[in-house]
Amino acid sequence: MAKKTLVKGYIPNKLYFKIGEVSKITAVEPYVLRYWESEFKTIKPSRTQSKQRIYRKRDVELILEIKKMLYEEKLTIAGAQKKSEDLDKRRIIEKYRSFPIKLKNTPLRFI
Repeated sequence: MAKKTLVKGYIPNKLYFKIGEVSKITAVEPYVLRYWESEFKTIKPSRTQSKQRIYRKRDVELILEIKKMLYEEKLTIAGAQKKSEDLDKRRIIEKYRSFPIKLKNTPLRFI
């Protein structure tokens, strides 16, 4: 059976990734990934019973975004944190933008 190789920047269609796989996909060392976990609230890998980190596809996408902010846009950690929080707020707003809102004694309306 042929072993699957990980290509830098391509995220395979899997539910979970170990830290070594994330490191290969993102070209970021595991110790840097662990540091970024402590600095960015949005990166929250789950843990297995043996305490290994397992990342979801969304975590890997966030890591790639953070890498871009730090290495390509040359933001500081604080700048990337601020931009990441702003992006999260925008995503939440966009997600719920089409939901109807009912105010007291007023008909339903859409934003």
